[in-house]
Amino acid sequence: MSLWAAMKRTDRLFALLQEMRVRPAPITAERLAETLAVSVRTIYRDIETLKSSGALIDGAAGYGYTLTEDPMLPPLQFTEDETEAIVLGLASVGQIADPALVEAAAEARAKLVAAMPESMRGRAAHAVSTTQSFRQRPIPGVDPVFLRRAAWEERVLAIRYADVNGTVTKRDVWPLSIAYLDETDLLVAWCTLRTDHRVFRLDRIEDAAETGASFRPHRASKYREYLEKLHQEMSNTRRAAVLRD
Repeated sequence: MSLWAAMKRTDRLFALLQEMRVRPAPITAERLAETLAVSVRTIYRDIETLKSSGALIDGAAGYGYTLTEDPMLPPLQFTEDETEAIVLGLASVGQIADPALVEAAAEARAKLVAAMPESMRGRAAHAVSTTQSFRQRPIPGVDPVFLRRAAWEERVLAIRYADVNGTVTKRDVWPLSIAYLDETDLLVAWCTLRTDHRVFRLDRIEDAAETGASFRPHRASKYREYLEKLHQEMSNTRRAAVLRD
């Protein structure tokens, strides 16, 4: 077997494990084969490979399979409140974040549940705490995945931004963070035009492209400066309110 073929098979085994984590059990070989775009016979072989690697998989051909012990994820020990907090946090992501993070939250929850001891899986799967959002969130003008990648890689972006009056300006920014608020999503950035921190509503960013320039290694420090400034402004606002009273 070539190295490339071995890598492809390894990727498929990981994908098969993940499908068995996230799909309602038992899941049939036919359904797995359709999802992974392979033959049913290949699924049978891969199931046996996973079993020989330590995965505890119940079921058989024609009846469906259930992953009861995952060899890739060691048991995670959480308290009852920690479990509720994790589930609530991931549910919140599912309510307010962009589609890529919503999908990632669902995948992460499946992995966490699979890695928990049997005694805690039911609590994670049927948590008491939940969250709901009934607001219609504005649609971002640019892909948040692109903005997050630019922030992580510290790449300067050229954006076209429309203000509240519809006036469009062009500016180069250092993307620092994306803030998901109750009613809208914001890009926190360092604006080279204003030489100061600015926040931009994602639904008003009409276009964004990499300039080819980098602001490494300033993202963490610039974002920390922004948080400190925000904290100071909030403290001043509270102090002014007390003085007025």
